[in-house]
Amino acid sequence: MKNLLDNPMTGMARAEYIEVEPNVRLHVTDAGEGRPIVLIPGWPLSDEMYEYQYNDLINTNFRVIGITLRGFGKSNKPYGAYNYDVHVADIKKVLDTLEIKDAVLGGFSMGGSIAIRFAAQDNGTHIAKLALFGAAAPIWTQRTDFPYNLPIKAVDDLIELNNTDRPKLLSNFGKIFSATETALNEGIGNWLNTINLSASSYATAQCLIALRDTDLRKDLPKITIPTVIMHGKKDKICSFDLAEQMKAGISNSHIVAFENSGHSLFLEETKKFNKELIKFAGN
Repeated sequence: MKNLLDNPMTGMARAEYIEVEPNVRLHVTDAGEGRPIVLIPGWPLSDEMYEYQYNDLINTNFRVIGITLRGFGKSNKPYGAYNYDVHVADIKKVLDTLEIKDAVLGGFSMGGSIAIRFAAQDNGTHIAKLALFGAAAPIWTQRTDFPYNLPIKAVDDLIELNNTDRPKLLSNFGKIFSATETALNEGIGNWLNTINLSASSYATAQCLIALRDTDLRKDLPKITIPTVIMHGKKDKICSFDLAEQMKAGISNSHIVAFENSGHSLFLEETKKFNKELIKFAGN
């Protein structure tokens, strides 16, 4: 999809890259007119993952803004910190630059975790609603008082595999990405893998560390805006338990369960996913 669409507000093409700090530019898909829906991708994807959401959103009178995080896709890949606060600051810079207000912020997987941290700090400046898609929150790994999802050792093994055989890591990840290994056709699987391979190995590892270590439980009560939690019942990467924990922590939230989906609910049940997002954003 072309991002350089004529903007009737300015008569100029919209920026495909936005500088968030010196020598760091993020790739942005910015298309359509209407209420903004800001979409944050998951690890280790880029904003291209939302290809099958963009057209429906644009055709339903929304402005869609997909932001590729630093270290991934077509964004710059600097050495340095890759914790959630860095990504939140980058997103804020993009939304400041584009003068975005009253937006719906959506995030998938790690992008959902980052969206939670952003929403907990925004105080109505940029966003009015929050949409979480298979979010890796409130914690992606188990604790003594949080017996859900993956053991820390499993993520340590992922980091080690990234550092020795990243294509194998991505292949293994692809096998558990959906409800079954054949839920997505070969073409879609290859497309996703190509996006994943475009990530920086360094950023891939650093974001796994952030996913492993970050506890968002104190962020959840700070979120008071309407929130939808869209989550696959058969998710092997972010178990449905996480959706229930998010709902318990975010006061003004509700769950939309995807009975036939694993982690890739946006591709496994695309029509339902788009319909639910459009309905939530339009209310």
